[in-house]
Amino acid sequence: MHCITLESQYGVPTVGVHAKPFASVVRSVAYTKGMPHQRFAFVPMPVMGKTYSELKAYIDGIDPVTGKPLMEEIVEALTKPLSDQEKQKIKIDRSTPRLIDPDNENNLQRLFLDNGWTDHLPIVVPTDERVAAMLSGTRRKADEVVGTMRPTRTREGWQFTVEKVAVNAVMAGARPEYLPVILALAASEVTARPSTTTSGATMAVVNGPIRHQIGMNWGIGAMGPYNHANATIGRAFGLLSQNLQGGSVPGETYMGSQGNNYAYNSITYAENEERSPWTPLHVQHGFNTSDSVVSLFRHCRTTSFQMGLREKHWRDHVQYLLRGLNPHTPPTLILDPIVARQFIDRGGFDTKDKLIQWIYEHATMPASIYWDDQLIQNYIHPRAVKGEEPYATKLKAAADELVPMFRLDEIKVVVVGGETNGYWRVMGCNYDKSVSIDGWK
Repeated sequence: MHCITLESQYGVPTVGVHAKPFASVVRSVAYTKGMPHQRFAFVPMPVMGKTYSELKAYIDGIDPVTGKPLMEEIVEALTKPLSDQEKQKIKIDRSTPRLIDPDNENNLQRLFLDNGWTDHLPIVVPTDERVAAMLSGTRRKADEVVGTMRPTRTREGWQFTVEKVAVNAVMAGARPEYLPVILALAASEVTARPSTTTSGATMAVVNGPIRHQIGMNWGIGAMGPYNHANATIGRAFGLLSQNLQGGSVPGETYMGSQGNNYAYNSITYAENEERSPWTPLHVQHGFNTSDSVVSLFRHCRTTSFQMGLREKHWRDHVQYLLRGLNPHTPPTLILDPIVARQFIDRGGFDTKDKLIQWIYEHATMPASIYWDDQLIQNYIHPRAVKGEEPYATKLKAAADELVPMFRLDEIKVVVVGGETNGYWRVMGCNYDKSVSIDGWK
């Protein structure tokens, strides 16, 4: 992105140096930015964990993509004038036909699969009749623009309409009464198919009366495959994300090294407000109890798991769970109502805020270990060096001084489960936003 900006806006010759696995994705980004002939050079992978001499050997060696000596390639790219063709910008045609040719069910399933329009599971073919039926679930017009979406900040957002969201809802097997929730997810502009090498997924938590109206599950098996609304709303979120953001193609618009099974239905469920002893999640974020709201969490990757709270050493057990997360990804405590009440009985946390404050104060580690974490080195250390708080203060801490792993405002608590036992988990993820569902009815 920086190279493209320097070239296109300031006329400064640049060469982007990237690791070999990113050859397709960086060229794809340059293409979508109207600069298909932006010059790049590539080094081997991995880069992390390598010594100075090993990294220097990369620089002194051969570009693994082109087979040319790397430094000669960079010098040539910086000194050789751009051709007239390279100076030309291109325009991307994002228009798509509304209908495809009719065919039998098997051929249409194969067509959708071959074009990458599915999650590689069978879909409900979105016929005109089925899409029209889905659109009956909202008063909004079919051609109304819902928003834009993109897999990463380096991509331009693709605009989409209510009808296009409805198409993906049909494909997922959702019912018309679910459409307002799916539209709210789409309007969040948070993608359920983010392109990050860390393979993050998304989580969607629904609050308010809509839970009852469409029969969502917040009790036994709520986070599993046992409820039609939970399952198909989450699947629709994933399908609309990959189809309405311009694709989700491994090696081009998706770079998750391992991938993430959570992405199949984006961990979609409702909060158990009835059995929770605390304020619901959406009320914590400024909504009324009577509002129907969906809250989005990004970067869902890591999970620590435990059963209940012991009387004697529960504080130690919780601290160990928190230490199991990487310090760059804050915790969301996902508690069965049994455990929520145990936190009140054991710790006196009669509000979520009190529990969150305790988590903040006790999720700590020695400063030297904190700053040695690779993600902290990549993303937090540069901000600390620039003086950004609270990271700048942490950077001044002595090596053995305990520092908070997370910011207070990053820590969240959700209550869900059917009280068959006191199991609970700590999900490493980032709260993004809460979006009203009512306006999409």
